[in-house]
Amino acid sequence: MAAMKIGELARRAGLSHRTIHFYEQKGLIQPSHREGRGYRYYDETTLKRLQKIAALKALGLSLDEIGEVIHLYFEDNSGLRGKREVLRILKNHLGDADRRLAEVTRFRDDLLRNIARLEGLIEAAEHE
Repeated sequence: MAAMKIGELARRAGLSHRTIHFYEQKGLIQPSHREGRGYRYYDETTLKRLQKIAALKALGLSLDEIGEVIHLYFEDNSGLRGKREVLRILKNHLGDADRRLAEVTRFRDDLLRNIARLEGLIEAAEHE
C-alpha cells in the first residue's frame, strides 16, 4: 500500500486537512507512520475508515457513537458486528425521537386548548 500525505488523503476523501486532524484527535483515525519533521503518512485503510465515518455520519451517528463502532467494521470482514451495533444505536435514536415527538405533540395539544379557551373568553367578553 502506498503511503499518502494528508493533502492526498484529504483530496481522495473529500475532506479538509482540518477535519482529518480533528478525526485524528478524536481517535477515529491515525497515521500509518510518521517521518522526518513529523509528517504524517496514511494508507488505504485510513481512507476506508474515512469513507466509513462519512457513511455512519449520514446515518445520523455522532462522532462519539462512530468512535464506539468503527473498529467493528475493520475487525469483522462481514461487517455484521458493526451493523448490529449501528442498528442498536439507531433504534435508540428512534426511541428518543418518539419520546420527543410525544412531548411536542402534548405541547401542541396544550397550546390548541389554551388558544381555544382564550378565544372563547374573548368572544364571551365581546358579547357581554
